[in-house]
Order: sequence, then structure tokens, then C-alpha cells
Amino acid sequence: MIRVLIAEDQQMLRGALTSLLSFEPDIKVIAEVSDGQKAWEYIQQELPDVCVLDIEMPHLSGLELAEKIRQANLPCKVMIVTTFARPGYLQKAIDCGVHGYLLKDEPIDYLIETIRKVMNGEKVVSRDLAATLFMKEQNPLNEREIAVLQLVKVGLTTNEISKKLFLTKGTIRNYLSTSIQKLHVESRQQAAQVASDKGWL
Repeated sequence: MIRVLIAEDQQMLRGALTSLLSFEPDIKVIAEVSDGQKAWEYIQQELPDVCVLDIEMPHLSGLELAEKIRQANLPCKVMIVTTFARPGYLQKAIDCGVHGYLLKDEPIDYLIETIRKVMNGEKVVSRDLAATLFMKEQNPLNEREIAVLQLVKVGLTTNEISKKLFLTKGTIRNYLSTSIQKLHVESRQQAAQVASDKGWL
């Protein structure tokens, strides 16, 4: 029996997945949770065989969860499900050692088949996503620029970012200026949006 945890913040989709998987004689959904933190707590206690994780959830994203599972050396297999066909996200997932990366518009049969393949040690990427690996854009931002844009994304001012990162306001402005130039945009908000859309934040 393959013991599966589903972490998905959309209740209707989570319920539908749980119901459909329950019809499979070799698959048992042992938990369905709505956010990453609850998933992490449950994963540590119950060690599901396969974790099906949404990429964007409250508290911890699917990618952050995958990284925690990898760092803790837990035996769970990780599958990411997403609506986003972003090369940056896919590359991050591969770096985190995920076993499956599926788009949410795949047929349910494909998801079920992937759970079984992943359980057997295979790695599966949605067919429509495989091509994005070859179109991967190189992230031009350095670690500091990424850190600054992450804080811009959540609405912090230059002053607040300066205090949070223990850097001068002038240094923050420099990072923002180089980010704007590298991403060919006109404002810090546009830079944060572009970097986020490409999966670089």
C-alpha cells in the first residue's frame, strides 16, 4: 500500500484528489492538509511514502518543503503539482531532488501512474514541462539582489529592507538599481514581479 500525503491549499482540489485516489486499491491517502507547515509536521511524524505538494501554499511552499525533506534525509518521495510552467521553478525542484513535477491540468490517471512510478524510484516530469528544461534562462541576479527583491515583493520599503538585511540604504538602492538594469525593467516592483514570474525568487 502506497501511503500518500496531499498538501494543497485549494480545498475543492484537495478533496477531489483525495476522493479519486481512494478508488485505487494500492494507494491510501493518510493525510490531506492545507498549508506547508501542517504538512511538515505530519511528514515528520508519519513518514508518508509519497508527498504530493502544491508549489504555492501558506507558511511553506512545496519547494521549501521538498528542501526540508531532503535536508532531513527523510525517505519520503516528493511530487510537486503546479499550475506554473516556469523553468526557474522546475530547476529549483530538480535541485531539491523532487521525484515528480506535474502540471495540475494533467489527467488524474497520469497523476496516479506517476505516484506508482515515483514509488518505484522513477523520476517523472510533465511532458509539457520537459521542453522548458532546454529553454532555461540563466538567472542574472546574485544572492543579495534576490534577497532584496524578495523583500520588495512583500512590500517592504528601502528603509525596512536596510534594517532587515543590516545593510545601508545606499547599498540597498545599488542592489535595486542593478536588478532593474539586469531585468530590463523600470521599477523595483517590476523587477520583483519579473524575477518572481521566472521562478528566481
